[in-house]
This record gives sequence, C-alpha cells and structure tokens, in this order.
Amino acid sequence: MRWLPSFFLSTALSLGALPAVSCEVALVLAVDVSGSVDDREFETQMRGLAEALRDGAISEALVLKQASVLVMQWTGNQRQRVSIPWRHVKNFDDTDQLADDIENTPRIWRNFSTAIGEALIFAQAAFDEVPQCKRKLIDVSGDGKSNEGIAPRAVHAQLRAAGITVNGLAIEQSDKTLTEYYQDNLIVGPGSFAIRADNFEDYPDRIRLKLLREITKQLSAVPPVQESGNL
Repeated sequence: MRWLPSFFLSTALSLGALPAVSCEVALVLAVDVSGSVDDREFETQMRGLAEALRDGAISEALVLKQASVLVMQWTGNQRQRVSIPWRHVKNFDDTDQLADDIENTPRIWRNFSTAIGEALIFAQAAFDEVPQCKRKLIDVSGDGKSNEGIAPRAVHAQLRAAGITVNGLAIEQSDKTLTEYYQDNLIVGPGSFAIRADNFEDYPDRIRLKLLREITKQLSAVPPVQESGNL
C-alpha cells in the first residue's frame, strides 16, 4: 500500500474538496536506449521510474500540481519515439496507472548511437500539445555523451526561448566524467541541475531524488546533488 504523506490531501482528493487547478508542470521523461544500455539496464530504468512515481511524496506533488507527464525513448539520429503520450495526473489512480504502464513499457531500439541534441529537439516539440502547462521540464537520463547529430549545447538557445528547463541524471557506469559533461553541455534553464548515479543499480534511488527536486519545493530533506545553473 502506498504511503500518503498528507492525510489532508488524500482525504480532500477522495471527497473532491480540492479546487480545480490548471496544469502547473509538464514533464518529459527521456530514457536512453542507446547501444551501451543492455536490456537489464533498460528494465532497471523503467522499474526505477515506476517506483519513483509510486513514492508518496512524488505522487502527491504530481497531483497537487495537476501535472502532465510524457515518456519517450531516445538513441541515435531520427530515433526518438513517444512511449507514453501526455498523461494529465488528476488523482492517485492516475499516478498508479502511469507507474504500471512505465514498468511494462517495451524497449524500442537496442543498437544505435547517442544523439542528445535530437532528443532535446524532439522533446521540445512535444510541449506544443500541452500549452496550458505553466512549467516545462525535460528530464534526461543517460549513460553516455552525445556522439551523433547536433550538439546538445546548440539547442540551448531555442530551449531558453521556449521557457524549457532541462535536467540530467548521468549514469557514470562507463564514464566517470559524464556528470560534468551534463553540467557543461546538457542542462539549461533556471535552476537546472545534474545528478549522478554511479551505476545502473543506483538509478532507482537517484531518479527518485531527482524527481523530488524537480516537482516539489520542499528540498530540505533532499540530499545535495552535483548541479550547475544555466540561466
């Protein structure tokens, strides 16, 4: 049974007592499926995302913000695809269903390069479908540097102009400089940050911390992470 950190919120939701609010945040979860990620590591990412969404603090924040969430897979040039289209999170049943669907999402590609710039362009275009959302976030998880297509920094100007913030989770299993690379080349926008996972086994815990930081304002209980602001 999922623990709900706020009895008042869960009771209010069940009674329909909360006032209707517009979408406060639109979140794209961009999952790396390049050739360096094996099937077990892909499953670890998807399971970790699902477990994070079942966390009481995260699910409550998503409901309070009436968030919209989209999940995409990305790898090389022209290989980006939506796995789960925009879901508007209105209640805890919605977060539970989204978590279940993420956990059961099949992998699309296996043997291609890492085109982070193209992934960002693809994610940016997806926000056209949720113009009502006030904040726009792209959450990129990956285990390697961009090695194909447009450089991610080349996309920063258009992301800033669109009011989009990009955060990163660098899985340093094969590259111990990846967090630094994400800080210098990937993240952009007010308050943007990169967080490190030493390996794929660390991913579930780190993605939970990352989502807490992205969608909640109560950061005092969240351990500090490596970050860099890009304004």
